[in-house]
Amino acid sequence: MNELELITVNHDARQLLAAWNDTTTDVPEAGRTLTRLLAEQAARTPDATALVFEGETLTCRELHDRAARLANLLAARGVGPGVLTGVCADRSLELVIALLGVLKAGGAYVPLDPDYPADRLAYMVADSAAPVVLTQSHHEHLFAAETILLDDVDYGAVPVVEPEVSTKDLAYAIYTSGSTGRPKGVLVPHEGIVNRLAWTQAQYGLTAEDRVLQKTPSSFDVSVWEFFWPLLTGATLVLARPGGHRDPAYLAGVIRAERITTVHFVPSMLQAFLLDPAAATCTGLRRVLCSGEALPAELQARFFATLPGVELHNLYGPTEASVDVTYWACEKENATVPIGRPVWNTRTYVLDARLQPVAPGESGELYLAGVQLARGYHGRPGLTAERFVASPFEPGERMYRTGDLARWDETGALHYLGRTDHQVKIRGLRVELGEIEAVLDRQPGVGGSCVLAREDREGDQRLVGYVVPDGTPDLDALRAALAGNLPEYMVPAAFVVLDDFPLTPSGKLDRKALPAPDWAAARTGRAPRTPREAALCSLFSEILGVDGVGIDDGFLALGGHSLLAAKLVSGIRATLGLEAAIGDVFRAPTPAG
Repeated sequence: MNELELITVNHDARQLLAAWNDTTTDVPEAGRTLTRLLAEQAARTPDATALVFEGETLTCRELHDRAARLANLLAARGVGPGVLTGVCADRSLELVIALLGVLKAGGAYVPLDPDYPADRLAYMVADSAAPVVLTQSHHEHLFAAETILLDDVDYGAVPVVEPEVSTKDLAYAIYTSGSTGRPKGVLVPHEGIVNRLAWTQAQYGLTAEDRVLQKTPSSFDVSVWEFFWPLLTGATLVLARPGGHRDPAYLAGVIRAERITTVHFVPSMLQAFLLDPAAATCTGLRRVLCSGEALPAELQARFFATLPGVELHNLYGPTEASVDVTYWACEKENATVPIGRPVWNTRTYVLDARLQPVAPGESGELYLAGVQLARGYHGRPGLTAERFVASPFEPGERMYRTGDLARWDETGALHYLGRTDHQVKIRGLRVELGEIEAVLDRQPGVGGSCVLAREDREGDQRLVGYVVPDGTPDLDALRAALAGNLPEYMVPAAFVVLDDFPLTPSGKLDRKALPAPDWAAARTGRAPRTPREAALCSLFSEILGVDGVGIDDGFLALGGHSLLAAKLVSGIRATLGLEAAIGDVFRAPTPAG
């Protein structure tokens, strides 16, 4: 292409960008913080049911009163505007009180997943400089830091006099996987999440009759809108029981019993949910929102076949941009599922390596701009400068470099194409493979490592660790070491020991040449002795994709993980008529039990 043609293409692309990014909207809520908006809604409907959890309820007045009294205790420990404050609690009424209490004290909450290894939690507390951690008695042992026990709080304290908080102040900080071997804290101010929630309400319109299921762990950003969207609009927030988000049959039951109208699924969990026969009975649903992974057209078709009267929406966005920045209303006639168009006050750019717009139909890296961008990474100015860059389109504006490949279509809808780096999504959870490799490389007997997310069976993505030994690595010890440093979803399902890594002609690691693990090598082969054991062996083989499973073969050793466990439990219920829970699979991981 000559210079004149290039100028013409860039001019045309910029004109289209201006039209497709025309999202400027006056948001009435924009001048107020999330905390103030929540309080205003509670004042309008003080006696309405705000929370439901396992038969317990709280009204808006009760929720805000307890949170204000907790905020007083937090203020006495130094929590105020800009202060990051740890919250480590199982899903419960106490968890929501804690999040709101931190906001009322003026602070920014840092969710700490109690399922994380203690070393990771300790790092997050130290890195955030949290003066106190709100937790529950049974998790107190996880922390050396000062704690307030939520199940032992004296709610007789005087409610806090809420401090002056700006929309530029932080609302929360969520730690995501980091390529350097440690997680990084993403700092999100009130103005970003308020824009996101105001747009969400305008787009989907919750009413007092709506009931939203909160099931995403609080350490992931989807939980933010699950918690606060219903509380901002007078709808009812229903909390799933701890661990319930992994169990399709439980979710179907609670959706029916609690008359849930709105729920979120990552696509891989939506697939497992739709495979459960009970999913078709959830006809009270009005809308299902999907995000976290690419939504396949085949899954969209299955959704509409199973729940024909229910809306399905596909959303996209990173934690660094206040949860979601694009949206798409799915239709069963569509052969593809775009990630859609930008939300209010948000601009999306598909750019080449010179930060020039590419023409519709061409692939480029997706950049984001607008009010929803995070402040940056806590204590990581270098990384912040690398990922949040100056915009060539608007003077003084920043863009977030997502690392995602995308293209515009001729209608102005965005399509997700993959990644430019080694970040992956595992069951909707963001994973930097370099973080796993950094932990592996520190272990005895490991001379070098590489981790891949492999999809050797359609729809079944598993992490595999490749190791070149320096001595004799103990694979069981490797697995235990990773489990002690990383969340469960970041521990590889298998390890492969190689003499050397395959290289490209230019001498770089050839990831495409790394071999698939031999899952069948983990079999012991002892035959079933009873019809029930035979049925279980057959289910293990079908779900894990491994032929000839014996009664002593372990679920995890054959590559199992929590999503496959959910499918196994559904199969056991349907085939054998036995009641089982996902935890049973991990407590008794073989067909013999």
